Amino acid sequence: MANDASKYLRNYIAESLRDAPSDAYMYHVSNNISFDKPVYRPGSDSYFALMKEARKRYRHGDYVPKTNDEKELFENSDLGEFGNYNGQRVPLDFPHIPEELEEAKYKGRDVTLGKKGASRIGGGRARVYVRDPDTGKVKKVEFGSPMADAMGDSDSDKKRRKNYGIRHKCADKKDKTKPGYWSCRATKLFGRNIPGWW
Repeated sequence: MANDASKYLRNYIAESLRDAPSDAYMYHVSNNISFDKPVYRPGSDSYFALMKEARKRYRHGDYVPKTNDEKELFENSDLGEFGNYNGQRVPLDFPHIPEELEEAKYKGRDVTLGKKGASRIGGGRARVYVRDPDTGKVKKVEFGSPMADAMGDSDSDKKRRKNYGIRHKCADKKDKTKPGYWSCRATKLFGRNIPGWW
């Protein structure tokens, strides 16, 4: 009987430790930092692990999102998960600039695919890998155009963003496998914290 109680206690402690929140997760929670503004460098292993843990805790009811963007991140994104595309392990729902990836490979550095905070360079196009909900396979989506620079915070830029959102019907874009979904969210994905679309 004592042996069974000891075994139960050991299993209980092991399970508790496995489900204990990470230091990074606790840092976000205790400092009231939303997970759509992570402390880790986007694209790092720690970044992906944090996103995966935060989503898991949200789905188990242990975390309440602070913003609509954060809620959308947990409900409509696979950020932190990985898939297989043409035999290569790729991060899902993580846009990146292909030119930067090629340059990093050329210089021989070991890089994680993608970089959320990247700026538009060269052709200006970006790439993101997503899981197709119909087939379950990973799909590559390219989006963007060679725009000279992102819109700023001036009144005229706010009007341009609003018109862009209306013209492209950004509020109706829900399919992550289409370029329009990502184009409407490109500015936020690449590091700008502004209200509205694009």
